[in-house]
Amino acid sequence: MKYKLPVIFLLLTLLSGLTIPAHAAGNVQVVSDEAGINFPETIQFSAEFKAGSNINSIVLEYGVDQLTCGNVQARAFPDITPGQDVKAAWTWEMRQSGSLPPGSSVWWQWLVTRADGTQFTSPKKTIEWLDSTHPWKIISGGNINLHYYDGDASFGQALHDAAVSALGRLSTDIGLKLDKPVDFFIYGSQSDMLNAVLYQPSWAGGIAFPDKNIILIEISPDILDWGKSTEAHELTHVVVGHLTFSCLGFMPTWLDEGLAMYGEGGLTSTMQSMFDTARGNDSFPSLRSLIGGFSEESDRANLSYGEAYSVVNFMIKTYGQDKMINLLKDLRDGTAMDTALRNSYGFDTDGLDAAWRKSINLPAKGGEGQATPVSTPTIVPTFVPIGAVPVAQVGASTPHPTEIQPAATQTPVQGQGPAPTPIPTDPPRGIFMPGNIATILEIGGACLVIVLLLVGLPVFFALRRKNRRPQ
Repeated sequence: MKYKLPVIFLLLTLLSGLTIPAHAAGNVQVVSDEAGINFPETIQFSAEFKAGSNINSIVLEYGVDQLTCGNVQARAFPDITPGQDVKAAWTWEMRQSGSLPPGSSVWWQWLVTRADGTQFTSPKKTIEWLDSTHPWKIISGGNINLHYYDGDASFGQALHDAAVSALGRLSTDIGLKLDKPVDFFIYGSQSDMLNAVLYQPSWAGGIAFPDKNIILIEISPDILDWGKSTEAHELTHVVVGHLTFSCLGFMPTWLDEGLAMYGEGGLTSTMQSMFDTARGNDSFPSLRSLIGGFSEESDRANLSYGEAYSVVNFMIKTYGQDKMINLLKDLRDGTAMDTALRNSYGFDTDGLDAAWRKSINLPAKGGEGQATPVSTPTIVPTFVPIGAVPVAQVGASTPHPTEIQPAATQTPVQGQGPAPTPIPTDPPRGIFMPGNIATILEIGGACLVIVLLLVGLPVFFALRRKNRRPQ
């Protein structure tokens, strides 16, 4: 239907006098609602609301899109001046909470309470926590999004192809698959990577965040081969983390790292030599002693990684991938490790140890001491490759290998100096992580909150390493 010109003019005249708010509900109007990023320090949230009656309080609800064990609501309470036109602002300080990895999706909404007690919730909005300090390029495909800024197009393509290939091997060899893409952020130097995520150990060369499908790795063109194997290692942590994600289960370190080494493709020549020497003099630690974290001493840690890989390889080659998947699912569902092993393989940890030792022509050996189980964290740091701390850290502009090993007394805590409070978002891998002082966690039952606080905080600050082996 066509309107005559005078009719059109009349309609436009009437419409021009109307003010259409960004969003309104009842007598509350959202005048503005924004979030600004100052990477890697802060996110500033701000909003303005108008209402026909006084607004008495405004609460910010916020969080991060990730795998979660329950409905945990983070809240902040900005100071406002009550009235019919109210502005509210609040800043998420990453140095207080612990920071997010680049690529995280942050959501927020505002809860507005009027003088008569009625409430209005603004539409949920999201913003991507991005590292804007580098000119990122991206290659996507095969469930892998690879972000990089150092090196040429062939460098980026080689890393992307290696990650896609590793994902294919995990699917074929172990039966592990992803239901959504993984984002790799490839940093050209260790210092660049550590500047992007606060409170990471100085030896970290890569960090995996299974609950967010994000991996950070330091890879320069001169360590491309190490980078490819590390991609596969960290990708395995993410894929296994997805399958076993649970608030109930516990993943032994030997199984987690053994799978990551299997996904990486096996042992390096150096690690294989150490493994052969240990087999020759029968100096392997018992499998039960590797349930918790590996040694901080380099050679012992390398040997533990080698043993873990050999055991996992034995399990998959001898019994097939189906039993391994069933074992992982049992662990996800909260089944104790020995029971889960019996369900799938017919033996417990000591029985597996004996069967594996027999497969490499060694006699059975009893357990050695008691391992200390620790909860599996979301953040998974990886050692820098041997000699891969860039000279750029001491003044040079181009990274080159310089030998480094982690100190035997070093522990992978979340930060140095004043300890940060955990990130005020949903709890990763069953660990209760409250936010800062301005955060209220809405979990049913005050007793449950108290218990989780008492248990979760010590576990968080005793962050277990689930990292790539030192070389």
